[in-house]
Amino acid sequence: MQDALMQQAIQFAQEHESNWDRSVDGVWGVHQGDPPPWNRLLGPVHDRGPNTGLVVVDGKTVASWGEPQRADLTFSVAKMYLALVAGVAHDRGLLPDVDEPVRARVPGIGFDEGNNAQITWRHLLQQTSEWEGERFGVPDQVDRYRAVTFGAPPGGKKGDARPLQKPGTYWEYNDVRINQLSYALLHLFRKPLPEIFREAIMGPLGASDSWNWVSYDNAWVEIDGELMPSVPGGSHWGGGMSISSEDQALVGQMLLNNGQAADGRQVISKEWLKAMRTPSELAAYYGYLIWLNDGQRMFPSVPASSFFGVGAGSSFTWVEPERRMVVIVRWLDSAHADALFGKILAAVDG
Repeated sequence: MQDALMQQAIQFAQEHESNWDRSVDGVWGVHQGDPPPWNRLLGPVHDRGPNTGLVVVDGKTVASWGEPQRADLTFSVAKMYLALVAGVAHDRGLLPDVDEPVRARVPGIGFDEGNNAQITWRHLLQQTSEWEGERFGVPDQVDRYRAVTFGAPPGGKKGDARPLQKPGTYWEYNDVRINQLSYALLHLFRKPLPEIFREAIMGPLGASDSWNWVSYDNAWVEIDGELMPSVPGGSHWGGGMSISSEDQALVGQMLLNNGQAADGRQVISKEWLKAMRTPSELAAYYGYLIWLNDGQRMFPSVPASSFFGVGAGSSFTWVEPERRMVVIVRWLDSAHADALFGKILAAVDG
């Protein structure tokens, strides 16, 4: 590795920090682009840190900058964690068949009628569910026609009543539907998902106790006589996952190691991780709530084998199997992500 090239990469990252204000009182957050009255926060948030990053090769940190120990909001990187929680359900036999209709195991929570009755776990995990309804006061329509950096441009204005399609036939990035997936997993486990995540994943990985996955203020659900939080798969309307870059890197390393923790324990099955990384039929750049670099369409400067957790702001968990590398980058202007990743690769290869 060439230290001079890595320093140039770090300087480039710092020079292209996210244009979001560091204070939540400024220009900050995805919700600001929503049509009213949904352009408001429903859960707690906090000010963000500086542009931050970690580069880990073969389990060894070779570069870091910013505040890698700061537990910061990671927005939709939390979707990757939600997919891992679904993997825990699969491995424990709670979710044996992703192609089974959701209503079969968790009836009475919004999957019983009309097109919703056709929705499978796979549809939810691949963002093709076309679920229709409202969860915690937000209707799915708010996110119809939503534009995302790496998806196909929408054919209408965000929040308009796009005609819904048959489940499994249309891909659309939609946070309300992801919150519905989380709600379904909560009813499947009958236990708060952060507890599952801590017990099954973060504990075995040796993560710190600084991370926190919180719900919206109104997203508490009574199950078996106990109130439990239903956590979102991001921070679109607040709440979500606050986690340090160092803890994120531990998750990335586990993914790189085919589901194994550093002590050799199998945290998530290889079968599930393979399914997560399999391109969906409708969007080859998307698996189970992670972004894929199929054909190097997302990031031309990195190998096609790379895969990512991506959050607004922008935050990246980049897993690069060919070099046994995990890269965490936070609060970067996403327009410069490919260039930065190319510079990091050049430094590691140098």
